[in-house]
Formats: sequence, C-alpha cells, structure tokens
Amino acid sequence: MVATYAGNGNMGTTNGDRGKASFNNLMGLAVDSNGNVFVADTRNNLIRKISSDGTVSTIAGSGVSGNADGPAARASFNYPIGLAVDPNGNIYVADTQNNSIRKISIDGSVSTVAGMLTPTNRDRPEDTTRLDNPHALVSDKQGNIYFTDYTKDVIRKISPSGKVTTVAGNFDRGAKDGKGMEASFYLPAGIAIDNQGTLYVADCYNNMIRKISPDGTVSTLAGKPAPRGKKNNGAKDGKGPLATFNHPFGIAVDKHGVVYVADVGNQMIRKITPDGMVSTLAGSRKRGSDNGIASKVTFFNPYGLAIDKAGNLYIADCQNNMVRKLTF
Repeated sequence: MVATYAGNGNMGTTNGDRGKASFNNLMGLAVDSNGNVFVADTRNNLIRKISSDGTVSTIAGSGVSGNADGPAARASFNYPIGLAVDPNGNIYVADTQNNSIRKISIDGSVSTVAGMLTPTNRDRPEDTTRLDNPHALVSDKQGNIYFTDYTKDVIRKISPSGKVTTVAGNFDRGAKDGKGMEASFYLPAGIAIDNQGTLYVADCYNNMIRKISPDGTVSTLAGKPAPRGKKNNGAKDGKGPLATFNHPFGIAVDKHGVVYVADVGNQMIRKITPDGMVSTLAGSRKRGSDNGIASKVTFFNPYGLAIDKAGNLYIADCQNNMVRKLTF
C-alpha cells in the first residue's frame, strides 16, 4: 500500500503537522535509527525533518540559494539533492549546484567537507578537490561517505579524516564493468549500501543498476548497455539483463539485500532481488498522486528513496511535493 506521509501537495515551506506541511520539488531522503525522515527540499534550498511524531521542521538553510557555512538557520545551499546520516547522527548533503558535500553536525552547524573550485584545479577535472554536480550519498558503519559525482561519471569516497578518493569510474562515460577505475558510468545518480558494504548505484543514463563489491569490482545487477545507435530504456521486468529502466534515480537496499529503485521516467518503483530478478513494486506508469494498492497508485517524478528499520519505503515524490510511504 502507498499513502501520503507528508506534504499537502502545494509548493511552500510550511512546517508543523506533516499533513499540512509543504515542500518544493523535494528530491532526496534519509532516515535515521529513530525513524526521523530527513528531506532535501531541493527548490527551497532547505533541509527539513519529519520527526517520528509527524512534525515537520526546518533544520538547516535560510531558504535563499547560496554557499554559506555556519549556524543552521543562517547557512545556505544551492539545489541540494542527496542526504545521508552517519552513525553519529551527522547529516551529509549533496549540495549539487554548489558542487560540494556539506555536513550538518548534531550541534546544528553547517560546514563544507568536500568540494572547492580554485585556480589550481579549474583545468584539472580529475582533481579530487573538484566535484561536479554530486547527487546522492550514503554512509557506511565506519563513517565513510560514498557519493555519486554525477557529471564526472565516478563514485567517490570521503574518509572520516576528510580525504577524498575515487572508488570507481574512469571519468569517461560508458557502461563497462571492471575493478575500480577500469569501470565506467553514465551520469550515476542514486547510491545505497548493504550490510556487507556492497554499494549499489542507479546508473541513470545507462538505464542500469550497478553493484560495487567491497574490493571495488563493478558489475551490472540489472539492465544492459544499449546497442550502438539504439536506446535501452523501457519498463520490462525480468532477470538481470532482460529488465529495462527509464532513467533510474533513487535507490535503497533493505537488510535482506533487496534493492529498490525509483524509476523516474516510468513513474514507478521497482524491486530487485539479490539474484537480479526485477519486478514492478508500485506505480501504473501514469502521472498523478493516487494512493492505495501499489500496482494502481500514481507518482509524478519520484526521485529519492529511503528505507527504515521496519522495512517501510519512503519516496520523494518530487513534483507532487510530497513524501509518500510504501508499506508491505
């Protein structure tokens, strides 16, 4: 079943009761161990919180686009898309149009932990200090932050000490599997991590779901590269390379290793079992905001996904300005 968890459907910044709250093209979600849902309220340039009691509040951002660090209420963001919560409760933000990764500490202060553009790296796109439209993040148990450096077509890592390294991808667009920088991606969007430390990537413009093992080996879990001169987008269920997607974006993985994908172009939520079997979990391929039985509901560009300890799935239904909740 799918229901509206928060948002009245109107664009706005209203806080308070989750049924009366408003958002503006929200794109990213994260859930902490206490069941609080954090929202990257993208066009409002705010980071919002839906407490487990259903209250919506703003935890960071002035609402004006900018790149200011400091106390949460005075800090500014520019089109934040992705969110992650680390084991200590700090929140990390993929501040996409600032080309940076920001941190909201538990004391409420905002700082920049990665990404800067200086004269020394302006002409060196491979320089790890320069990011290009980071889209999504995830934290492992040790506090390492992994993120998709979208326009650079690579997956990066920020260690707890702040060091940035490239985990996978060679900075050239492609759909090649292989180890580390032997592999290639095409505008990788969402990222998730399982209990064993395996990363899952929604390889958006390849219409593929990729998998990065702890040793850095990249493989394709579902979907396949497009033949030369042809497209590979679609909505076909099936195992591994038989399945098709249409610009998959958000991704989440549960404690059983089941992967969930926000298949934006198809207005659907897809499910992938550990052996690569793809099925459609929710959505009828129509745009709308209908709730109810998963196979009959409608979405309007569902981008972000997050999953809680109980296995409930939260969906950033971007152009409906709502957070939707899928329960099993």
